Amino acid sequence: MLPWKRVLRPLAALLLTAAVATLPAATAQAASAPSSGWNDFSCKPSAAHPRPVVLVHGTLGNSIDNWLSLAPYLKDRGYCVYSLDYGQLPGVLLFHGLGPIDKSAEQLSAYVDKVLAATGAAEADLVGHSQGGLMPRYYLKFLGGADKVNALVGIAPDNHGATLSGLTNLLPYFPGAADLIKATTPGLGDQIPGSAFLTKLNADGDTVPGVHYTVLATKYDEVATPWRSQYLTGPDVRNVLLQDLCPLDLSEHVAIGLFDRIAFHEVANALDPAHATATTCASAFS
Repeated sequence: MLPWKRVLRPLAALLLTAAVATLPAATAQAASAPSSGWNDFSCKPSAAHPRPVVLVHGTLGNSIDNWLSLAPYLKDRGYCVYSLDYGQLPGVLLFHGLGPIDKSAEQLSAYVDKVLAATGAAEADLVGHSQGGLMPRYYLKFLGGADKVNALVGIAPDNHGATLSGLTNLLPYFPGAADLIKATTPGLGDQIPGSAFLTKLNADGDTVPGVHYTVLATKYDEVATPWRSQYLTGPDVRNVLLQDLCPLDLSEHVAIGLFDRIAFHEVANALDPAHATATTCASAFS
């Protein structure tokens, strides 16, 4: 078995490197970067926007880098906006979302309680990118989150696993590789299609009653693949392919969450459907 051990560690490193390559590089100053007015716990929701918005970063992201564009976009439209760090591993700075996803959901639960207590709101809305759109579903389904959340908007969420354009399909050819990934970076292991986590999460349906779900996908996604696997099935779900709204939108997995204003327009529509306006290519300039 010794030769296999020599192969497994490079494969695990390859998977991690591939994931890192699809996400923005965090700088050493990211943790102290200005938040442009979000994470203001003195903010009180308005009558027009009565629910605070909690932003949930993706794998290898953090509460600042993932939201440098979307957080100010929502703040400028009158929302109280918050973001958290979750899934930290000991000794790993800036790159979060690597811990067990069920434990990350517990962190989200505590953070939502903090936001609701500070704002006085009865419910929050959640917007998540990649794992940030997947992980809250555990909170909603198993940790009582459905009573505290009005809507979940997933931006390129890997709701049924992330194959990294088929890279994870190689794992069966390397016995023990999946176990190694799970042991060293549990958050990555939980997102491998067919994992115990995903099997539990998606058993008995994708959604829970009382929550409005929106999924925003791009056909150019290279992480949460195939992109149709991002879609949810349920009675209160809106699945959206950005290219159906704007064929010129070339955003892939990273761009859709970081700076795609067409996607941002759809986020705003999902947060305030009573005042939604048509999303087109022109939304990139709105």
